[in-house]
Amino acid sequence: MIPGIIVKLFNQRQQSNPFANCNGVFDFLPVSLARFTLLFLLSTFLILGFGKAHAEDLQSGEAIRVLLIPKTETIFSSEIAANINNITVDFGDRFRKGDKLITFGCEMYKADLKKAKAELSEATNINTVNTRLEKLKSISTLEVAVSVARMDRAKAEVELRKTQVSKCQVKAPFSGRVIKRSANLFQYVMPGQPLLEVIDDRNLTVQIFVPSNWLSWIKPGIAFTVKIDETNKKYDAKITTLGARVDQVSQSLQIRAKIKGAHNELLAGMSGTAFFKVK
Repeated sequence: MIPGIIVKLFNQRQQSNPFANCNGVFDFLPVSLARFTLLFLLSTFLILGFGKAHAEDLQSGEAIRVLLIPKTETIFSSEIAANINNITVDFGDRFRKGDKLITFGCEMYKADLKKAKAELSEATNINTVNTRLEKLKSISTLEVAVSVARMDRAKAEVELRKTQVSKCQVKAPFSGRVIKRSANLFQYVMPGQPLLEVIDDRNLTVQIFVPSNWLSWIKPGIAFTVKIDETNKKYDAKITTLGARVDQVSQSLQIRAKIKGAHNELLAGMSGTAFFKVK
């Protein structure tokens, strides 16, 4: 490929003398032979240069392809049937733990909670009166037991309604970024419907598949170097976890590693090469 490029460059200058600045070095050779000699020397120089650069990359040991994956990746779904009143994040936005991401219109659920609290108050008062009447032997034990059961049922109803109201907001359980938004403002959603796909991009993990025969020496804590293609930078990393199973087809083992330090330029999905010192 490299000689072909050089030949093309020479062909573009057929009308000029390609050896005008050679100071007589090739004067003793025919023009065609001199051209071939020069092309050969240039090609050899370039190939050796590329080979040296590649050798420098491999001198630290065995090269294995890697992938950066998020430690936490999930999809937030609706837990109630309601309209979306507000969405505070969109594709690519960053959020912090505890932020309100989505708010639903929950007037009906809040009204049900008020109703449940009123029924609980009624059941509690009835049970209080029945308890006093029981002391006066003016009411049967069965009636007291029924009033107690109704009060407990009312308490459970209040807890149920409180849980429903608590689902009227989607709060971030961790800090991260939005990679996909599947719902829109004022949209009516059903329970289980996907809303946001998010990742924790601050805690990226290096995913590597290594030969299974490396199990004789590889273990958590071993340090190595990772070169990421997208940034063209090298990073120090350390193995954190070994897989629990060897793939019987590829005879490979999945391992996980952690890049040392914080690097804001790294994103989930980037790939690169890990360099190990094979023992």
